[in-house]
Amino acid sequence: MKTQRNNRHLPFILSFLLIATVPLSIQAAPDPHGRATGANPVSELELPSTTGDLSAVFSYQLGGRPDPFSPFITEKAASSINMDEVVDSEDSLTGMQLFEPGQLKLVAIVFENNTELAMVEDAAGQGYAIRPGMKIGRKGKVTTIGPNQVDIEETSLTRAGKQLTNNIVMLLKKKGEE
Repeated sequence: MKTQRNNRHLPFILSFLLIATVPLSIQAAPDPHGRATGANPVSELELPSTTGDLSAVFSYQLGGRPDPFSPFITEKAASSINMDEVVDSEDSLTGMQLFEPGQLKLVAIVFENNTELAMVEDAAGQGYAIRPGMKIGRKGKVTTIGPNQVDIEETSLTRAGKQLTNNIVMLLKKKGEE
């Protein structure tokens, strides 16, 4: 019984050995339009037998080419991201958001009934009115207006999602102070 099982696979094994030992030749297909395909077309490609040294058959030249097995992202590139870096928002800026608090000078504070109002001036001498709750600069918001100062709170987010706050105080200078 054992010999019958082995004999059943014998034609497959013989055909495999026959194919593996016969040298292959590939004929180039003719151009369907009858044109010449090049000055010196390759008409036949002979592959060497696999019984010899394979290093003579193929060698990879790395010069001038990237290593195909190197990773695309290195540890250095991945670790160079600073998670404490402040991320700027992509919102468009309008009104007083176009001016950072350091670019403005506090020139007057007005209290009338329950309304607080402060007057600020830019470097060109143009005046603007600000109120509590108004956005100023990229990240700032006017929190309070006191008798001689305006408090601004700047809130920003880091890459890690941590919220950072910075308080800025604009002081009203007396006449003659700079």
